[in-house]
Amino acid sequence: MAPRSNPTARQVRLGAELRKLREATGMRAREVAAFLNSTSAQMSQVELGISGVSAERVRRLAAHYGCEDEAFIDALASMASERSHGWWDEYRGILPQVNMDVAEAEHHATFLREVVITHVPGLLQTPDYARAVFRYMRPDLSEGELEPRVELRMRRREAIEGDSPTPYETVIHEFALRIRVADRQTAVSQLRLILDEIEAGHATVRIVPVDRDGFAGADASMLYVGGPVPKLDTALLDSPTGTLFIDAADHLNRLRTLFCTVKKSALAPSESRDLVHRMTKEL
Repeated sequence: MAPRSNPTARQVRLGAELRKLREATGMRAREVAAFLNSTSAQMSQVELGISGVSAERVRRLAAHYGCEDEAFIDALASMASERSHGWWDEYRGILPQVNMDVAEAEHHATFLREVVITHVPGLLQTPDYARAVFRYMRPDLSEGELEPRVELRMRRREAIEGDSPTPYETVIHEFALRIRVADRQTAVSQLRLILDEIEAGHATVRIVPVDRDGFAGADASMLYVGGPVPKLDTALLDSPTGTLFIDAADHLNRLRTLFCTVKKSALAPSESRDLVHRMTKEL
């Protein structure tokens, strides 16, 4: 398979998992390359996600490494077999790669869990809300650069609203709902959309009230993406330099625990819905 100039986060993850399996055995890349009648350079490209790998070769490698986790192997083979493009590919060359990587991760997720402290979650934003956030964070963007970002963010909602919706659970701090990123009408429309998504069953929303004692999770924002098996879960964390894709097992364990901790600080879904409804009336 021809090398890729810009592999996706999902392709990089497949290569990384194959590298972890190899390293766990203590084998060197050249040893495995000889087993496959390949070269060390080609093995390196596969493990970096730069070159593709067939499902059959994934299974051969897993057997060679002594991996007996059939569900995990099946999941890796399925990732290797993917050849079709998703709707997000329409934005390649228009938006940064990370935008497509987030949409692809949500599309393949078995469940989505999110914590947001300062903004409404992207999956629940209205176009006007998203536009205001992008304009504030990136005032240098032209209209031609801004609108594709807004459009992709709206289309990402297909993950929770489509024919096979992904279970989505989010914890939002009340401050995020009260901050006006634009004007009153934008704020009202945003709260109404959240209520609509709750009523439609597209999202389970829990709100951390501003008067909650003992809440120290101001930096707990994350999007936790469930994989086909727990080993293939991914966490997405925003940083000053961009979005980080976390897949180390110990980090994922800590983030699972953090989500549960933040969730305990929040109101129940019914109480959260009532709070959002009251806020809408107040506006």
